[in-house]
Amino acid sequence: MKPVLYSYRRCPYAMRARMALKYAGIDVEHREIELRNKPQSMLLVSPKGTVPVLCLDDAVLDQSLDIMLWAIEQSDPDGWIDVDDAIAQAWIEKNDGRFKVLLDQYKYPNRFPELDPQAVLDGALEWMLLPMERSLQNSQYLLGNKMSWVDIALFPFIRQFSMVDANQFEQLSLPATKRWLTQHLESELFNAVMQKHPVWQD
Repeated sequence: MKPVLYSYRRCPYAMRARMALKYAGIDVEHREIELRNKPQSMLLVSPKGTVPVLCLDDAVLDQSLDIMLWAIEQSDPDGWIDVDDAIAQAWIEKNDGRFKVLLDQYKYPNRFPELDPQAVLDGALEWMLLPMERSLQNSQYLLGNKMSWVDIALFPFIRQFSMVDANQFEQLSLPATKRWLTQHLESELFNAVMQKHPVWQD
């Protein structure tokens, strides 16, 4: 039996999981969900109701990083895992913690009328995008001159940020980060996991 993956095409967490599974050559049964009408089969195995969810013979993984690392444990042809674990975790915590909060505030200003949009943008720059820029000016990827799982884990969130206001993003002085982002956007790996799937019905 193939592993079953519940996913939502535009979700950055699901995106990072799909990219790792594809990279590792793991064939899955893809079940595309509707956020407003989640399938009962998914909620039975993962009551928290968020994607991605990967159902294996002997386990259910419903955290995107767990899915990524499980996939890479199965097959890691380019050595994505060969990085300093402490530095990797620091980037993940920056992204999945405060930056995700800032990203939501930036993307949905109507939900946060008490916040100054410029202050939110400045916070995202200071917390995440400028540290990334400094790192990427020194090396091609976040942890050196070889791609790692951390680049893939962060990319969907930076992509989402860049799409909120494309004109505003274009004006930001982040040449190395934009080059890194474009490389991922144009990659075969990313485009392979962005194919559309019909919505799964139980």
